[in-house]
Amino acid sequence: MIAVLINIIILLAIIALFVYSKLTPHKDRLSSQYRKIFDICDKIFNPVLNFFRKIAKPLQVGSGIAVDMSQIILLMLLLLILVARL
Repeated sequence: MIAVLINIIILLAIIALFVYSKLTPHKDRLSSQYRKIFDICDKIFNPVLNFFRKIAKPLQVGSGIAVDMSQIILLMLLLLILVARL
């Protein structure tokens, strides 16, 4: 039972990371209801992503275009934890 609960939490974290990454550029335009939820996610993800940003710099994929590797690293870690638990 606890293993299923942990898997659900990891799945929700993956979904939250995806939504967080999509909403971050638009956080100033969120309604107050969604801004509160975003701020909670920001308090969780921002320190973790800042830690990974120190480890892996953005990957330059074009002229003035870079991919934030910290989000990819966190996603890979969450997926690895999920797969290892199955």
